[in-house]
Amino acid sequence: MINQVVTVLGLLAFLVTCIVESIKELPVFKKIPTAAVVLVTSFMICPLTMFAMAAYYKVVISWYMVFAAFVAAFIVALVSMSGWERVSELYQRFKK
Repeated sequence: MINQVVTVLGLLAFLVTCIVESIKELPVFKKIPTAAVVLVTSFMICPLTMFAMAAYYKVVISWYMVFAAFVAAFIVALVSMSGWERVSELYQRFKK
């Protein structure tokens, strides 16, 4: 289960990074900080992925799944901006 979650988060972070790298040179996004573009992109991709997976697996969506998608969006944005080392460091700090 944990392996699947980490795999999905990694794939979403890769997808967000690819999208942001592709669009950040557009004139509309040149004036916006890259971190903000990453956050907005992550907040769009993660819930959409959750809805798609729920439809694929025929699962009824509840409030905590939507909440988990937004929490995952923060993690995906953090991984996209800073990498896994930063997330691992934060986990080790708060694990105690």
